[in-house]
Amino acid sequence: MDFFALLANGGPTGESPSIFDSASPAADSIGNLSVLVLAVAGLIFLVVEGILFYCVFRFRRRGQDAAEPPQVYGSKSIEIAWTAAPALIVFFLMLVITRTLWEVEVDPPNPQAGDQTLFVTVVGRQWWWEYRYEYYDGRKLGFVTANELHIPASAEGAARRTYLRLESADVCHSFWVPRLAGKTDLIPGQTNQMWLEARGPGVYVGQCAEYCGTQHAGMLLRVIAEERADFERWLEHEAQPAADLLSAQSARETFLAQSCVNCHRVRGTPAQGGYAPELTHLMARKTLASGVSENNRQNLDRWVGDPQSIKPGCLMPDFKLSDTDRDRIVEYLLTLE
Repeated sequence: MDFFALLANGGPTGESPSIFDSASPAADSIGNLSVLVLAVAGLIFLVVEGILFYCVFRFRRRGQDAAEPPQVYGSKSIEIAWTAAPALIVFFLMLVITRTLWEVEVDPPNPQAGDQTLFVTVVGRQWWWEYRYEYYDGRKLGFVTANELHIPASAEGAARRTYLRLESADVCHSFWVPRLAGKTDLIPGQTNQMWLEARGPGVYVGQCAEYCGTQHAGMLLRVIAEERADFERWLEHEAQPAADLLSAQSARETFLAQSCVNCHRVRGTPAQGGYAPELTHLMARKTLASGVSENNRQNLDRWVGDPQSIKPGCLMPDFKLSDTDRDRIVEYLLTLE
């Protein structure tokens, strides 16, 4: 699939990334604030441009003897008006922005049994997202995934929030899923917080909103909100180690003999690298390369053989694998469901 088409559509399935199509309480607050600020700015524009056009046409030169309009200098009433009006507008906007910040910036609670709350540590990396699932419903999870964040969706009468702890492993990044929340930066050496709450199941797309290097535009976000039962089944599946099929033993040995294991982790195997995305359940994800490409056999084969052809500038090198080794590695990766 064409990379630029993915960016325009918000992802392989074309989900909307609009802030005006909010799907959470935090996004509602931000969307309402945006509409209000646009309305105020539009009104100011109309007033200023109206006065400008009035003056241009009312006092345009009509001939050589046209009288010059009265020149007013030092009018106290005019100076008070153009000082007080902007001050009142700024004060009003400051109040509504403060109210919005109060609504969207919430301190995370402590994990408690029965609260149906999810806690995830998000680590921004060049150029992908690492998700460390910490707690859900008061119980400790302790597994890691990459690039696709699964969260529980709220149901009628049951708000299910996800609290994110945001960190960076290298440079500044910014986590932004417009339909769920505002932008929050991930800064090296600093921890930030944010929360998500999806009103219903669905896929919500976003983007790293802070320039972080060559593939900044290819650091896409996919948040998958699921019904409680579906989400808990996903948690149970993700907590399991990688599949170990007898039919794939030769392919597994080829994978473990390559440099892949220096960077990637596959739980239940000697591959315990932590620099690159977790691969334990790779084929359960819909996309590759942080949302840039659909996850299917054809693209996976292309990615293993020449990652730069899919994501130019990415930090995964071309290892010049033989056709046989590439096919075996792909065969093994396809078993990681």
